[in-house]
Amino acid sequence: MSHTKIDRAVIVKLREKYRAELYDNVLPFWIKNSPDREFGGYFNCLDRDGRRYDTTKHVWLQGRQVWMMSRIHNELHRPGENSPYLDMARLGAEFLRRHARDGRCVYFSLTREGKPTHLQRKIFSECFYVMALAEYARASDDDSATAEAREMLSHVIAYAKDPSLLGRPSYAHVPPTSNLAVPMILLNLIQEVNGADGTDYADLAAWCVNRMHLHIRPELSLVLETVGVDGNVIDSPEGRLVNPGHAIEAGWFMLAHARRVRDAAMARTAIKIIDWSYDFGWDEKHGGILYFLDSAGYSPVQLEWSMKLWWPHCEALVAFIMAYQETGDDRYFRKFERLTEYSFSKFSDPEFGEWFGYLDRHGEVNQRFKGGPYKGCFHVPRALFLVEKVLGELLAPNLGMQSLDVIDKSQI
Repeated sequence: MSHTKIDRAVIVKLREKYRAELYDNVLPFWIKNSPDREFGGYFNCLDRDGRRYDTTKHVWLQGRQVWMMSRIHNELHRPGENSPYLDMARLGAEFLRRHARDGRCVYFSLTREGKPTHLQRKIFSECFYVMALAEYARASDDDSATAEAREMLSHVIAYAKDPSLLGRPSYAHVPPTSNLAVPMILLNLIQEVNGADGTDYADLAAWCVNRMHLHIRPELSLVLETVGVDGNVIDSPEGRLVNPGHAIEAGWFMLAHARRVRDAAMARTAIKIIDWSYDFGWDEKHGGILYFLDSAGYSPVQLEWSMKLWWPHCEALVAFIMAYQETGDDRYFRKFERLTEYSFSKFSDPEFGEWFGYLDRHGEVNQRFKGGPYKGCFHVPRALFLVEKVLGELLAPNLGMQSLDVIDKSQI
């Protein structure tokens, strides 16, 4: 391992870069172009220059933007204090609470006015609804939003443990599987509901970590997206699928949880899967993280496999600065710098703000829109916010590295 001390001036410069990108380039794009002052909520289908090309409101992105605006408010202001960020958060939160729920479920998409257009048989709309209200409750000092977040979380937990409750058809000849997305997002969701010091849902967190472990294959140095319910490898394109960005995101969720519960072994595992997934997914010829790969080296059946998407790079930026903070190993800082150079040079749009989302394998813009059914005010500002925060902690007096006292760094 290498433990060369990173020059303080380098960290200062990077922190300034991330802060400027967040507050001068990314957040202004959404604050200017996304609010729907007539019907509430946000326009999330936005072209490169911020013009809307569709008025459909996708609930994943409504919830994520409420969370993001609430989190920024909570960083800069006191609970309930007036701010443009709280105003933006309230616009989305009130729209969601009026229109997005159907009893124990949450719609996937709505008309501009808030009428339902699609209900998925998955848990993710519900998850982002919970995230939104949990953070908005802290920003607005609204206890009713906290109660509603916890109530919806109880339904999410039930769906995660018994997917049949979602009403998806099942067939006797198709064996059940485990998808990485479910335990990893639940692990993150627990922290969002708990807040910084909460210890609720400890049993659920343990369940999430155990389920995530089923996807970790040390013999392959990989994390598989889908496995059998007992962790068995499935010899099919679905079973061999590796989504490097998703695995990296799972890794930093696990690392954050390990730090909260002070589990050194879990922290080591989390950093390994971040490292494995990046090394497997990095495109040595053209740079950037490939979207999908086959663990056995076959051609992935996903035709977009070779594209470079915004969100895996955002998750990797967070993951590697956290790994460096945890270990002091400058290898992780060098990977963070490499990702920073690629991401800012390829995705960031200095002319109209925000980041492009979809590049081809060569790193050229493939789709020019800034917001769509799955891309909104979330992955980019969340990554910029979290990275800037960690860089600040690295610079803060008497803080330095925030590693676990009990961790043996030589084992990582």
